[in-house]
Amino acid sequence: MDDVISQAPAEKANDDRHAWAEPGVQDLGSGLYRIPLPLPGDALTAVNVYAMVSDNGVDLIDAGMALVQARERLTEALGQLGCGLPDIRNFFITHIHQDHYTLAVELRTTLRGQISLGDAERANMDAIRDVAAGRAEIGFIDMLGRMWAAVLAEQVRGTMTSRLADPQPKLQWSDPDRWLPDGAVLDLPGRTLRAIHTPGHTTGHVVFHDAAAGLLFAGDHVLPHITPSIGFQPVITRTALIQYLSSLRLMLTLPDTRLLPAHGPVRPSTHARVHQLLEHHEIRLAQTLDAAADGPVTAFAAAGALPWTRRQRKLAELDVMNQLLATGETAAHLEVLVARGQLVRSRTPEGVDLYRLPG
Repeated sequence: MDDVISQAPAEKANDDRHAWAEPGVQDLGSGLYRIPLPLPGDALTAVNVYAMVSDNGVDLIDAGMALVQARERLTEALGQLGCGLPDIRNFFITHIHQDHYTLAVELRTTLRGQISLGDAERANMDAIRDVAAGRAEIGFIDMLGRMWAAVLAEQVRGTMTSRLADPQPKLQWSDPDRWLPDGAVLDLPGRTLRAIHTPGHTTGHVVFHDAAAGLLFAGDHVLPHITPSIGFQPVITRTALIQYLSSLRLMLTLPDTRLLPAHGPVRPSTHARVHQLLEHHEIRLAQTLDAAADGPVTAFAAAGALPWTRRQRKLAELDVMNQLLATGETAAHLEVLVARGQLVRSRTPEGVDLYRLPG
């Protein structure tokens, strides 16, 4: 799931924000094609799958969600390129979220394609299985207790209960064929990719860098229209935004590349968007510090003091799942401020985190 709450400005304000998601195949040159596959709901309408086509077969970056419509759209798109599902050799997945991973798992049951996933996603994979088996609660619900958002937790729990009891679609969460270490080199026909660990959106997120062609398959790390949700994953970490900001700066140490995102149109410059995202988070950090100035304050209370969406809405005006995202994002920003020494964190006997100015 991606954050459509606190958004950095789009790279071009006059873009048709939804044209990229229309069905079809975009030829990016040198045997590379962008194929948008549909997603349920209206927050994110599609996910980009990138097909690298050669005489030896097809290699995909990300795979989409295990939906009948997505499988049909992928089949149709590959047909336009003179190939089919049996030609898929590899699924290189940027991260474990269902809109990127689960169609690969479904297709692998009948196809030869091999799945590769960043090895830092192992803990998230284990946690997903624990939730599915009823052994644990989803991390992003459990975290709300220490944010003083017990009522919101119950609302989210009520929303999720029916989905977990009878998930639609019924998703498979088996291990990949290969866990990719940071820096893994993927030698493909006519192309070499390097997997770069970029934690933040999830702990095990990776991007795939094609240095020779000047391309970055960015997954959800760098998106042209929205800011990715931070740490919205089964295993919650306090340092998700700290990791994300570091991962963004890592992109600036690479030569600038063409940006191939998972959601949104292809853009000519990764660096330009990274600078926008860094600036956006500095603005949100300043707003969050101001919200905590009269502390001690909880993450939930600070979220209630901040504006959300382009319409500057209040937290209570958002639906339950977006309130969850907003509260988690606020907590992530508070933790950066603690790491920078601008706030201090304490804990109540009830296990609630409080943030206040030092001194």
